[in-house]
Amino acid sequence: MEKRESKIHMERGLLIILSGPSGVGKGTIRKYFEKDERLNLAYSTSMTTRKPRAGEVDGKDYFFSTREDFEKAIQEGGLLEWAEFVGNYYGTPLKEVNRLRDEGKNVLLEIEVQGAIQVQEKCPDAVSIFIIPPSMEELERRIRGRSTEPEEIIQQRLAKASNEMKMVSQYKYIVCNDDPKLAAELIKTIILRHVELEENK
Repeated sequence: MEKRESKIHMERGLLIILSGPSGVGKGTIRKYFEKDERLNLAYSTSMTTRKPRAGEVDGKDYFFSTREDFEKAIQEGGLLEWAEFVGNYYGTPLKEVNRLRDEGKNVLLEIEVQGAIQVQEKCPDAVSIFIIPPSMEELERRIRGRSTEPEEIIQQRLAKASNEMKMVSQYKYIVCNDDPKLAAELIKTIILRHVELEENK
């Protein structure tokens, strides 16, 4: 009986949280490691009410939603986490995360700090990784380099980033994105270590 329970537990995938301030390079880093088959990753697509940016695909980059549908999902408990920023909602569909984990996939959540704290309260076994910039000056340079948002929004993102940097103690791991490839290698090592720990339980 004990062996059977252990096997069932091992087959359920890990929940991995990847977060950090806006502009720190989460998406860039993820692209360096997400296709490594050893990690057995499934990327959890977030839901948002913001408008798609150029090149973004509904159902791949985000599930683009109306405010009405998003608020309905909140009320029905359909989100693992959610947050509102710059007038838009962002959240993680719970049903999809559970389906992927039950299939044995290690689910990667690339989410905001506010959402990450919610997930850790519900899933204390989550592997939480916070990405920090080399400096706040470098972070501002990266945010401005996007050239996609007005100054008012940039200032809001910078203020938010400053507050988020104070939350690093809430995470199990902190990785500095000075070099995206190196940061990706460190994250791969962290995930593989936790996969190994699960297999040895």
